[in-house]
Amino acid sequence: MVAGKANAADIMTHRIDDIALPHGRPGTVRHIRIHRFGQEGARPKAYIQAGLHAGELPGMLVAQHLAEKLASLDAAGAIRGEIVLVPMANPIGLDQVLHGDLSGRFELAGGVNFNRAFADLSGPAGDMLAAGQPAPLGSDAQVNAGLVRAALAAAAISLSPRTQADGLRQILLSHAIDADLVLDLHCDSEAVMHLYTTSAGWGGGFADLAARLGCEAAFLAEGSGGEPFDEACSLPWQNLQARFAPAGHPIPDGCAATTVELRGEGDVDDMLAAADAKALLDHLSWRGHLALSAPPVETALDLATPLAGVERIRAPVGGIVLFHVEPGQSVRAGQPVATVLEPLSGKRHVCQAGIDGPVWSRSRARYASPDDIILSIAGREPLATGSHLLTAR
Repeated sequence: MVAGKANAADIMTHRIDDIALPHGRPGTVRHIRIHRFGQEGARPKAYIQAGLHAGELPGMLVAQHLAEKLASLDAAGAIRGEIVLVPMANPIGLDQVLHGDLSGRFELAGGVNFNRAFADLSGPAGDMLAAGQPAPLGSDAQVNAGLVRAALAAAAISLSPRTQADGLRQILLSHAIDADLVLDLHCDSEAVMHLYTTSAGWGGGFADLAARLGCEAAFLAEGSGGEPFDEACSLPWQNLQARFAPAGHPIPDGCAATTVELRGEGDVDDMLAAADAKALLDHLSWRGHLALSAPPVETALDLATPLAGVERIRAPVGGIVLFHVEPGQSVRAGQPVATVLEPLSGKRHVCQAGIDGPVWSRSRARYASPDDIILSIAGREPLATGSHLLTAR
């Protein structure tokens, strides 16, 4: 039920801003459209974006459902705090069509993944706080949280992007960096519903989100490498905790951020999107961002596994990929999961699972180059030891 009643004309807060990206080529301009609901600066603040990888369409469809539902909830006076929604976060990538194919994961001009290379603001924000700006830190964790948000916001504004892609990153980060909750909507190639977050994020409520979405996997890392968007929002809090807590200045976990993978690239379906949007709205209600009651769900804390425990099955040679298992299927170590057929010789190369666990993702491509990742399995024990745990840097 919506808490309280009021005249809709008096309480509607929905507004739309179109922000031009800097550093466009002469004669061209691109914009980011941002929907705002609630009172700017009010708490709690939620930030939701879709399409940072511009070829991943399920999130952009879900975001359209969210925009419609949030506008209705806003008219009913059900928005608490502030909600920022960016339904199409990457106009650069969405414009990269080559010979009829949309190529929205990497910026063609520089070759960098659009969901990497976000600025780590913990250093400049920490230096401001150490200098007593915007005010000296004290012994009250909640007061300190407000100072941290102000310092992070100032650090984001002070960035000096030199390319349009970095200008895009700055705009997105500056709107999200002071949020209590950040949801970055993506999808995989062919996959089950899953998400990525930190241990603090998982323990702080994302088990609820996973249950509402029907996630079949959740991956935890304290820093996956490459500076993806969600970690650029959440990890500064951990870094600032480590810097200032020993001096008697406690800082809470002020931002819960996650990357939600809405199944696979081909799962572009209005009914699925409507159900996913409802799950996200229920989670927002559960967290107190909406004046609605959220239906109870049964969470499974043991769903989460370390991102370092993922086994990536790679093609031993170039060839045609023949899968023997589906996403969501559990496999055992030694089980054949795919065969790569060399089309010239006809030789077949069987790929086996090295660990027990569910197959949560596989490639849509049915031709692989040597060493391409064709399938991923979620394991419970860490396997990787490097600093880059995500693929496609």
